[in-house]
Amino acid sequence: MPEEEVHGPIDYVLVEFTGNKLTGRAAEELVNLVERGIVHVYDVMVVGKDADGSTYMVDLAEASDQAGGFTDLSGARTGILAEDDLADVAGAMEPGTLAALIVYENTWAIPFVAAAMESGGQLVAGGRIPAQDVMDVLESLESLEPTT
Repeated sequence: MPEEEVHGPIDYVLVEFTGNKLTGRAAEELVNLVERGIVHVYDVMVVGKDADGSTYMVDLAEASDQAGGFTDLSGARTGILAEDDLADVAGAMEPGTLAALIVYENTWAIPFVAAAMESGGQLVAGGRIPAQDVMDVLESLESLEPTT
């Protein structure tokens, strides 16, 4: 199967930030990954949750402190994320925070997926280990290493 017809794994992340504005640093790195061809962003939604629990969407087409650098990804709107996803996102958020919900394709994996499919392979299981869990385990393992 030609690589043009193959997709990499599609993931989503919900990243919550304290306060009511984004610094732009996370968005800058995401744009960098897109420019390097490592990921393709399908959708981005930035949601705010006030201290009283009310939620709102941040308009990424308007440059604002709340949108951070995600304004650079305002065109990433395929429709995978819809307005009704706002309630799900809000339910996962703490009051007084902003969150970015990002749906992206791991384009780096397309050659691997194509080769596996051409060889008769098929995905039978998959999963994701949260980055914080990995960092916690590695830190605990380092504390067990003998010091010299």
